[in-house]
Amino acid sequence: MVFDAAYLMEWANLLLRWLHVITGIAWIGASFYFIALDQSLEPPKDGNPLVRGEQWSLHGGGFYYKRKYKGAPEAMPTTLHWFKWEAYWTWLSGFALFVLIYWGQASTYLIDPAVLDMAPWVAITLSLVMIVAGWVGYDMLCKRIADERKLLLAGSGLLLVLVLIATHIFSGRGAFLLIGAITGTIMVANVAMVIIPGQKKMVRSIEAGEAPDPIHGQRGLQRSVHNTYLTLPVLLLMISPHYPMLYQHRFNWLVLILIAVAGALIRQFFVLRHSGRSNWALPVGGVVALGLLALLVAPRPDPRFANVEVPSFEEVQTIMASRCAACHAARPSFEGVAAAPKGVLLDSPGQIRRWAAAMRQQVQTEAMPPGNVTELTEEERGKIIAWVAAGAPAR
Repeated sequence: MVFDAAYLMEWANLLLRWLHVITGIAWIGASFYFIALDQSLEPPKDGNPLVRGEQWSLHGGGFYYKRKYKGAPEAMPTTLHWFKWEAYWTWLSGFALFVLIYWGQASTYLIDPAVLDMAPWVAITLSLVMIVAGWVGYDMLCKRIADERKLLLAGSGLLLVLVLIATHIFSGRGAFLLIGAITGTIMVANVAMVIIPGQKKMVRSIEAGEAPDPIHGQRGLQRSVHNTYLTLPVLLLMISPHYPMLYQHRFNWLVLILIAVAGALIRQFFVLRHSGRSNWALPVGGVVALGLLALLVAPRPDPRFANVEVPSFEEVQTIMASRCAACHAARPSFEGVAAAPKGVLLDSPGQIRRWAAAMRQQVQTEAMPPGNVTELTEEERGKIIAWVAAGAPAR
């Protein structure tokens, strides 16, 4: 029994990822619920001027009656439920994962020498600066632009700038996760820096017998709505490492933008739907964006490998042994790798042929090896692709 660093890293990765998914479900679920509730409120039946709206609902075998006040309720309740720790723990676990994988193994996952060769500490510093700049830039725009349409244009411009910088500095995989980290940071900072402080000020005003300033409620609702638009794109960015066809594409910056557009449009449709309005142009626009994305990343013949002769299986085995099996083996020898990534083994003839189809996409998109750490040559890539295209023959 050996508890080496690589094994412990695997467990840290597993537990942090599990925690991130659990808390993310709790945060996003609460966020979706309250946006849906806010959009579906009806005028109070008793005409109470303090109440903005109310809702009856049925769930879990029982009836619920909910009311939203315009400002202060008639009396402060004894118990007041807050929704904040779901957001905080989602960010803490997600950022810890980013540090563990993309900072802890920056030369493998954050840096791609074919994009920009730099020292790990430089890449880590730049990514941290971008995370902070993303929040500061967004927050300044919200404070300085009152018109939501103008704010949408300005915010979209900020996102485009961040995407262009990230995809031209970092590896495709690193850039996608960095944009996800920036987006997630904006979302949790909205909660920690705007929504919760505003709500605390409202509570203090009520306890002091004063009418709360309505600006705090307005700002909180604005940032909550912004968060709901960001949710679908950031969820896809979370799982993007599984899809190199997205992050390894030569126009991966455009891929990122189309993901953001599709997610925001589809989410907006459901936000309006909760209030009884249906704007079908929104989901149609989202589907069109996804269709354009599918066309953009559709596989095309690579002229570099057009006339490569099909190699023998023995030659393919030799390439696997020298370039791939250090990680993809029953007992990996590559430093920091405790188990074969995704369970893909390439250290025996049967396993090589078993994973041939999946191997082609990984090799052709240059997602593997990550950052080309094992220095797989273009000639070797061509041979692997030609062998797979020929049906992965055993001879």
